[in-house]
Amino acid sequence: MDTPHRTVGFALDARLEGDSEHVMWLSLCELRLMNDSRWPWLILIPQRQRIAEVHELTPLDQTMLTFETNMVAEGLKKLTGCEKINTGALGNIVRQLHIHVIARNPGDPAWPGPVWGHGLREPYRREAIHDLSARVQAAL
Repeated sequence: MDTPHRTVGFALDARLEGDSEHVMWLSLCELRLMNDSRWPWLILIPQRQRIAEVHELTPLDQTMLTFETNMVAEGLKKLTGCEKINTGALGNIVRQLHIHVIARNPGDPAWPGPVWGHGLREPYRREAIHDLSARVQAAL
């Protein structure tokens, strides 16, 4: 599914671009890896202009987003062997619609609370982020 494309006129939010690394293109979404080594944390960004909420997508895009979110969640769970997958679309800071898919385990730095706002981000080493991206691609 990974073909280099962006929807014409689509612009990725600067904060999403700065905090994460491209993993692959899906049919609707760009899949990115949050650059925080404390959790395996993926982000799906539908390639649609000026969309902040799931209900603003067309019914077909809503279906595709659900499919891609479930595919990514299942792949991340198999890849990491985590106990829990957290999935969420907050948008309180970054308005552009994006879905977080995070692998969680008891004893992780924020367990059982949310990852948002917990401590300082711990960026991956360059080779580690590329390795995890490749493993995510293979898992999907």
